[in-house]
Amino acid sequence: MNTKLDKMTMKLVLHVGTHFTEEDRMIKCLLRNADDFAKKGVSVPGHSRYRGILRETLNAMVNSQPSEMARDVLLDAILDDTQAERVILSDANFFRTPKTAFQEGMLYPAAPVRMMRIAQVFEGDEAEIFMAIRNPATLLPILAAKSDAKDPAAFWGGRDPRDVRWSEMVGLLRESVPDMPITIWCNEDTPLLWAHIIRQMVGLEDSEKIIGGFDLLSSIMTAEGMKRFRAYLKDHPVMSEHQKRRAIAAFLDKYAMDAEVEEELDMPGWTDELVDEMSEIYDEDVARIAQMPGVRVLMP
Repeated sequence: MNTKLDKMTMKLVLHVGTHFTEEDRMIKCLLRNADDFAKKGVSVPGHSRYRGILRETLNAMVNSQPSEMARDVLLDAILDDTQAERVILSDANFFRTPKTAFQEGMLYPAAPVRMMRIAQVFEGDEAEIFMAIRNPATLLPILAAKSDAKDPAAFWGGRDPRDVRWSEMVGLLRESVPDMPITIWCNEDTPLLWAHIIRQMVGLEDSEKIIGGFDLLSSIMTAEGMKRFRAYLKDHPVMSEHQKRRAIAAFLDKYAMDAEVEEELDMPGWTDELVDEMSEIYDEDVARIAQMPGVRVLMP
């Protein structure tokens, strides 16, 4: 057992997967930079070190409190005899699985309790949540197909699709873990914010170089578009982060691959008018979330 862990306050960055966003690609980018980040005191451990044992610990807390040694056992497994000031943990199932992601009309109902248990295990450490949210109009059809709740009543809980709010879940999170800051961005904005999000997780300035800063962009833009975009960056070596995002938006508008950015919605009974209305409600909900104390919303 690494007894040094007893004397250290860890900074834990919890990259929470809200399913069918870009969490898998993002953790791959973080791992590509792991060696460079380690030199800055930031650990990006591989999934196998912590996902299983952390999930077992959280599940066991349904029936009992964690042992006094639980935190040190977990950090020993996570750090594997290395030293770090900040640790980035990523799991698509921190809030439970896609099968239980939407129940009785609520997004991720298990999230508040799950994060409260993590706060209990890592009491004394500084934990914060990073997570993407996504328009319920495009997310709910996917979650409906994955859900354990085959009975519409169990899935919708008597609610109308227009009643679904991310702010409800985020508000409950704030109540359950009031000392755990939350950073949120819209999945729809991820191509514009990609490198900024990575740097925010790691604690870097936007001017610091990372590997794979355009990983997502290259997956949704044509090869010709990426070639022209990189040439544009070369011709304009000094740009602010805001200017760079405007450039990305302009190139995406012209060179985005339709198959990668357009989505087919398959939800019985839904109309284009309903989807448009839900999208407007989502925009209003994001603005509401941005006003919540302890919550930061990253915008393009």
